[in-house]
Amino acid sequence: MENIRNFSIIAHIDHGKSTLSDRLIQKAGIISDREFHDQILDSMDIEKERGITIKSQTVCLPYKAKDGKEYILNLIDTPGHVDFTYEVSRALASCEGALLLVDASQGVEAQTLANMYLAMEHDLEIIPVINKIDLPSADIEWVKSQINDDLGLDADLAVLASAKEGIGIEEVLESVVKYLPPPKGDPDAPLKALIFDSHYDPYRGTVVHIRILDGRLKPGDTIMFMSNKASYRVEEVGIFQIIKVPKKEIKAGEVGYIVAGIKTVSDTRCGDTITLKDRPCAEPMDGFKDAKPVVFSSIYPIASDDYEELAASIEKLKLNDASLIYEKDSSAALGFGFRCGFLGLLHLEVVQERLEREFDQSLILTAPSVQYEVSTTDGITAIIDNPALYPDPTNITMTKEPFIKASIIMPDRYMGPVMKLCMERRGTNNNYQYLTNSRIELTIELPLAEVVYDFYDRLKSVSQGYGSFDYEIIDYRETDVVKLDFLINGERVDALSMLVHKSRAEERARIACSKLKDEIPRQMFKVAIQGAVGAKIIARETLSAFRKDVTAKCYGGDISRKRKLLDKQKKGKKRMKMVGKIELPQSAFLAVLKSEED
Repeated sequence: MENIRNFSIIAHIDHGKSTLSDRLIQKAGIISDREFHDQILDSMDIEKERGITIKSQTVCLPYKAKDGKEYILNLIDTPGHVDFTYEVSRALASCEGALLLVDASQGVEAQTLANMYLAMEHDLEIIPVINKIDLPSADIEWVKSQINDDLGLDADLAVLASAKEGIGIEEVLESVVKYLPPPKGDPDAPLKALIFDSHYDPYRGTVVHIRILDGRLKPGDTIMFMSNKASYRVEEVGIFQIIKVPKKEIKAGEVGYIVAGIKTVSDTRCGDTITLKDRPCAEPMDGFKDAKPVVFSSIYPIASDDYEELAASIEKLKLNDASLIYEKDSSAALGFGFRCGFLGLLHLEVVQERLEREFDQSLILTAPSVQYEVSTTDGITAIIDNPALYPDPTNITMTKEPFIKASIIMPDRYMGPVMKLCMERRGTNNNYQYLTNSRIELTIELPLAEVVYDFYDRLKSVSQGYGSFDYEIIDYRETDVVKLDFLINGERVDALSMLVHKSRAEERARIACSKLKDEIPRQMFKVAIQGAVGAKIIARETLSAFRKDVTAKCYGGDISRKRKLLDKQKKGKKRMKMVGKIELPQSAFLAVLKSEED
């Protein structure tokens, strides 16, 4: 165990985590140059295109250090985005140390701080690494002063590297061996292993990624999951070296995988503890919790005939994404679909893209909403995440909505526009501190419902890309929410309904009505597009009709002849309006999601 090091790489988005992982893998020589490709740990197309890590990966690196000893370095890669914080925390619980990557030109950003505090909560040894030193805009001394002042770490220990150019990679590995502690644990104690991830293999079932804290595990052992008491017989154990490498046994201090014929990913919960059924450990590892969705949206197929296909696709996707929650849903306008819960907006986008690409589905998504706590006059408190289930306002005594604590780091010159944006979104309890002479950290409490729409895009826009954003959910607070309905030609379209704060209802209704007017095709009769709260119409747009010039044949003559023809046309249009059905295009549903004027 003295020669094992378990570590993770943490950083803000786009500071070079995946590129550094690539270089460490190349240096260890576990894969030939012919088989190597960039972002080798990112297995999904979406990860490669967007440059983000969605699924954490693990790799075991053999390394011969300068002291002549052979070391085993277990790199546990983590996602960087705020939506996947729980996965990151479980991955960090499997490590003894972390490399904290800081971009030499960007400096310390919001998630650099958030991830560092997460690592400190797990008592990890942290080594700062200044990456991208080859950039012309790199300012190493400035970043070192930030590491000293903002992070409180020793900047003299910081390793200078450029993962892209391969500079400083050996120094990074030597720092891991020199400064990070070896794992603790007793190989002869009862088995205690932490699940930090899992993925689905269509031939073998669920492959569980584990870190063994105590004891040892070999094929033929019967294991038990401590959260749900399910037991399985182990078929194979091994380590990850890009591919799965089977071993005779894995023991305390090691990171590896087990295959035990587990049929679904949802049985293996991230953060759960595994032990032997006939010799269990005394208590599970603490910190386990079920991932809870915070954003909800309904997914419908564009053609109602594709419902069965969509059901099969979501079921298969769920095998690889245990945090996706769904149930059947139906709408008068869109037919049958599914109400889904997501960890955040990025998770929603990823699920939508994966369904469209991997399963070739054409989808309509309804406006994302959050969970509200609604108390009614009969003393019942219900959690409502679907506008269709919102009770009659006369029966409601109180509504509460979730609030988040947001941390925004930006250059101080953008303080005005960012504060204005936060105030527009009902921000409260704001305070700020100067991290350096020109960089500010603003902490502010915001309703999650205001962030769900396009807050992140607007923040990037007003701060010209320099603002970085991180958040955590804090509590539920009393609010004044109304259900905003949309009527097309007098008919309520339930799939367009949304729950909004009373103060923003009129503005949101006006913008949505004008966007719907642009998206709905013109008919042979006038179409009224209305936004309503209850029975009160608060916004209206009228889509004018196609008209045939019925008076074209009347040249000169009495005006009453023309009037007669126009009246006849008007009556015909009135009859047509009564029976006319309007087909809403997919773009109309997407238009309502855009809350700002473009």
